Amino acid sequence: MVRKLIRRVLRSLLGQKKKPVESAAPAPAPLGRAKGHKPHEQGPRKARDHQAPRAHPPRAHPPRHVPPPWDPASFEVPTIEGQTRFQDFDLPPEILHAIADLDFRYCTPIQAAILPPTLQGKDAYGRAQTGTGKTAAFLVAILTRFLRQPAKEPRRKGTPRALVIAPTRELVIQIEKDALELARYTPCRALAVYGGMDYDKQRQALTDYVVDLVVATPGRLLDFRRRGDIHLSQVEVLVIDEADRMLDLGFIPDVRTIVHSTPPKNERQTLFFSATLTPEVMRLASQWTTDPVSVEIAPEQVAVDTVNQKVYIVTIRDKFALLYNILTRENAPRVLVFANRRDHSERLMENLRRYGIDCALLTGAVDQRKRLRVLEDFRAGKIRVVVATDVAGRGLHVEGISHVINYNLPMDPEDYVHRIGRTGRAGVSGISVSFADEDDGHYLPQIEKFMGRALPCIHPEDDWLVLPAPLYAAREPKFSSRRPPGRSFGPRRGGGGPRRGGRRPH
Repeated sequence: MVRKLIRRVLRSLLGQKKKPVESAAPAPAPLGRAKGHKPHEQGPRKARDHQAPRAHPPRAHPPRHVPPPWDPASFEVPTIEGQTRFQDFDLPPEILHAIADLDFRYCTPIQAAILPPTLQGKDAYGRAQTGTGKTAAFLVAILTRFLRQPAKEPRRKGTPRALVIAPTRELVIQIEKDALELARYTPCRALAVYGGMDYDKQRQALTDYVVDLVVATPGRLLDFRRRGDIHLSQVEVLVIDEADRMLDLGFIPDVRTIVHSTPPKNERQTLFFSATLTPEVMRLASQWTTDPVSVEIAPEQVAVDTVNQKVYIVTIRDKFALLYNILTRENAPRVLVFANRRDHSERLMENLRRYGIDCALLTGAVDQRKRLRVLEDFRAGKIRVVVATDVAGRGLHVEGISHVINYNLPMDPEDYVHRIGRTGRAGVSGISVSFADEDDGHYLPQIEKFMGRALPCIHPEDDWLVLPAPLYAAREPKFSSRRPPGRSFGPRRGGGGPRRGGRRPH
């Protein structure tokens, strides 16, 4: 307070001084002030304006390097008889640039067959399994439409131009990833919508921007539609992927509701894909498409060319030892092991960990955040072995899977094709190993019939059936298996009814 009072007195005294007589030679300006500045005329100090430009001249920055525009001629792919190049189609340079970055040189059979009609806006349905390249085929057609035919009227948020429906979260995530890679040089926005993740975050992403492409599972998409967060009245392209799987999972009523929320089928383009074309699947395709072009890719074209398949004839008692030796002896940097049931998968993962093999689990019981973390670690090489069920394995896209091991042969031959399709992708060879034991060996003839060829069956060498001592003890069960005295360890029969044979003898 005293200092403030002294300052005020000094300021008042300075203000009462008489103005000094100007001399012929002006006095030098005080150090650090502009020339001609007079302290007694300063008055109250003004607050510094931080928005005002500084007095010193701006620095000279070096010119910013702007890369030259991409030249499609730089993407040179030699012509091969019987092969179709992406340059053979009239694709926008932005999409061809992304294709060049991804090193997609030649089209797969389904891409070569389905791109010409879909680029013209025609409907199509195709029989194709995962791993055939159908995802890139319909994404290229969608993005080309976006660039060549801009929206006729302004769109509000939550009104996509294209909608892709898929049965599993993993497949939805993979399709979105592929869309972002192909659209990297375009202004198009893509968004994945699926269950198991935070609803509000997905809603915010959907309502904050004008999204062009939505990839969704049926249930979560209907949730957004009921709440008015998404509107399907302006959908120009509708893609239904893995229709047979959605039929098996009971999603068709939801899909039918979604389809009826889009414009009529003669006002939209519809692309319909399924691994099998059963009568029921064909009926759905005819209901939802208009004069579609049909494309069929035989399953053996998917699995046989790039996957080395073999079947071990082994007993249930020895199959774990064989699995252990395959994982420890063969050069298997990234392995996907399939089991038929969730409890079998969990038990198999625990046994592998007991023997020092680091692995992770992918089943329907694993929550979505953990599933995504497992997949990221698997892609990054932090996890070498993943044990999965068919539900989790559908739509699983991880590059560089060297081995697929069918610890249990699948009951459905189509699942066999889907399983081994996880390896041998993008022209890289892969290995498929299947175990045929007493429980599921009888599925082998059905698989061979479906594949149209006999699979090589071999008996493992004796030393491959030797199992060392485990590194860790078995985990104790959550509940004690001890029973009260006098009770058998088997389940009671008859639902607690009267005992057969009269009274218990003493």
